[in-house]
Amino acid sequence: MPTVNTVLGPVDTDDLGFVLSHEHVGTNAAGLRHTYPEFIDRNGIREQSIAAMSAVHADGVCRTIVDVSTFDLGRDVNLIREVSEGSGMQIIAATGNHVAVPRPFGDVPPDAIAELYVREIEEGIEGTSIKAGIIKVASDRGGITPPQEVVLRAAARAQKSTGVPISTHTWSPDRVGEQQVRILEEEGVDLDKVYIGHSNDDTDMEYLLGLLNKGVWLGLDRYPGGLTPGTPDWEQRTEVARKLMDAGFTNRIFLSHDYSVPKARYGAEVQEQRRRANPDGYNFIPRYVLPRLKALGASDADIQQITVGNARRFFAGA
Repeated sequence: MPTVNTVLGPVDTDDLGFVLSHEHVGTNAAGLRHTYPEFIDRNGIREQSIAAMSAVHADGVCRTIVDVSTFDLGRDVNLIREVSEGSGMQIIAATGNHVAVPRPFGDVPPDAIAELYVREIEEGIEGTSIKAGIIKVASDRGGITPPQEVVLRAAARAQKSTGVPISTHTWSPDRVGEQQVRILEEEGVDLDKVYIGHSNDDTDMEYLLGLLNKGVWLGLDRYPGGLTPGTPDWEQRTEVARKLMDAGFTNRIFLSHDYSVPKARYGAEVQEQRRRANPDGYNFIPRYVLPRLKALGASDADIQQITVGNARRFFAGA
């Protein structure tokens, strides 16, 4: 039976349950926790993350979270493992890179970076036995930069070597997912192993259907949304999800929040703004989005497919 790596070891894909496909335990920056550890309230992040994940897990809803924090987002795999142990949540950790690609990565061939990703998948992350279960890459406003292209090609080669799927960060108003797919196609990646994230930051159905017709998976993974001016609110995002279902793609979409706990030592005003924006945390989708989808005509079977069945198929490669 196919398995996927979690921070507590491999799990059968049939045992993933309800999956939130794009979340974070906590984010900061590369090297910060090593160089200025006093800047990060690690205990506070752990306690608040355990409480937030325990709440959604205790509701009998979510069983697995994909944490797509890469090392340059301050990934702390030991902290993620502690949160998993404390909450009962299965957590899949990521290798890869985010938007601000480390400067030396832009000066080397993709194969040199791919080797690093493969090591984190096959051997472990930062000297631990924790193995990555997904490869994260990122491109944003204005499209793919030259260093981001190197990283994207490295991710493609690591995916082909290991079979582990790719999850991307995009800016959908600039149709960045199309650029990512083009490069991944050039690298010969099976698009059934590709998840184009943040695809609900606008309502361009031509763009979204074009991606789905290429054979990728779509992450509708920014909820509640509406914080960035000009982007849809949560109800508009849910209407887009329903339109994609009506178009025959119930079996190719994911829902998630892109949430991380707002606990930190500094920036209290920003942290409070984030807390007010989503006081429900990882529970927002179960409490609001799924009932809204049902009100729009989605069946129980549709909800089960999106929240449980799709992740099982995505990670199993079926």
